[in-house]
Amino acid sequence: MVKAHRHFMMPWSLQTAHSPPVFVGGHGCYLHDESGKRYFDFSSGWMCSNLGHQNEAINAAISRQLEKLCYAPPYLTTDIRAQFAQRLCNLVDLEGPTRVHFTTGGGDANDDACRIARQVTGRTKTLAAYRSFHGDTTGSAALTGGQRRWGAEPVVPPGVVRFFAPMPYRSPFHTEDPQEEVERALDHLQRIISHEGATSIASIIIEPVLGSDGLVVYPDGYLEGLAAIARSHGILVIHDEVMVGFGRTGEMFATQRLKLDPDMITFAKGVTGAYVPLGGVLISEHVASFYDERPFSAGHTYSGHPLAMAAGMGALDAFEKGQHFSSAYHIETWLRAGLEAIQSRHPIVGDLRGIGAFFAIELVKDRNTKESFAPLQGPIPPAMRIFQEELLAHGLWLYSKHNLLIFAPPLISTKFEISESLAAFESVLQEHEMNLLTSKP
Repeated sequence: MVKAHRHFMMPWSLQTAHSPPVFVGGHGCYLHDESGKRYFDFSSGWMCSNLGHQNEAINAAISRQLEKLCYAPPYLTTDIRAQFAQRLCNLVDLEGPTRVHFTTGGGDANDDACRIARQVTGRTKTLAAYRSFHGDTTGSAALTGGQRRWGAEPVVPPGVVRFFAPMPYRSPFHTEDPQEEVERALDHLQRIISHEGATSIASIIIEPVLGSDGLVVYPDGYLEGLAAIARSHGILVIHDEVMVGFGRTGEMFATQRLKLDPDMITFAKGVTGAYVPLGGVLISEHVASFYDERPFSAGHTYSGHPLAMAAGMGALDAFEKGQHFSSAYHIETWLRAGLEAIQSRHPIVGDLRGIGAFFAIELVKDRNTKESFAPLQGPIPPAMRIFQEELLAHGLWLYSKHNLLIFAPPLISTKFEISESLAAFESVLQEHEMNLLTSKP
């Protein structure tokens, strides 16, 4: 079976670097391989299996739909799509009524949100942060600020302008004071807008909590200031919640926890618990009504796919029955306490940051200088690859990117499961700490 896997192109990876276990099943917070060994899914896959594996409500909803209708073109109305769209929009309030456009993933959703902004405003440019990941379609790769866009260049759409957002641990604005960071970041954004011409800018797209390109919770006042600047110039604000939506921060959306009001929210990943691919754009009424007298110029063959709609309905049932939109508030206290204890015992842990069930630690060679042994733009040292493999060998799946390790457990996780998994993580860290500190690319 492993040999057969050679025919699959492993995403974002050297194709010769993998000799993975073969996973054949899962239940709750765990995956298991063909030998029966269990692995705690400490990053919810790629931050998407928010409800764990083999959730009965989602499986049952998909099964019921299989017996009724598996596909209809999106131009036709289906009962399951109408029901899910209404239920989803009723849970979100973007300055009044909300409408939804369904896609097949997060990259498509970000593409389409920016297209909508261009159509509605009649402007051509989109502002996106340097530290960001918005997807891997040609359009969303253009929006992406991190190095994962490099492989798509130079064939990317014109009109994307980048800016620096705050990152307190590695400030691009040369300050260690959070308030000063916000002030300088907003001044920088104003300057970018001034040089580009405000009347040419359709939208600003930003992750309200930065995901895999650094996991940053922005300092108080930044996102509010960004929105105020945008609104003053007639620029639409798009929140990319592909990674942090659907309970990851303690509310249905991070936007709600942070008490913000963007013009659009993009989503994917956790909307179905990752059981069926689905993405979309939640659109505020003042934007969506533009299309009441004009054709909506966007669409996908699988938009509003009946099985995806059913999975979404099942996921909402599970979220609401288990009160899992708010589970991350409890998980936040467990993760923060456990990771702070690890940080206090291991100097290699340079920074700890996060919110809800979404935390990261950044490993460094020196806490004082913040020197990284795996710079974001460089190769991953062999010692880091070995460390990742050892985590897996000890029954932990943990998403990592260079020197960043992301802890994003399923929202059904118990305090015992998280405590046990953190103990296993620390054991592997202690064993490999010296190799990591002395490693070379």
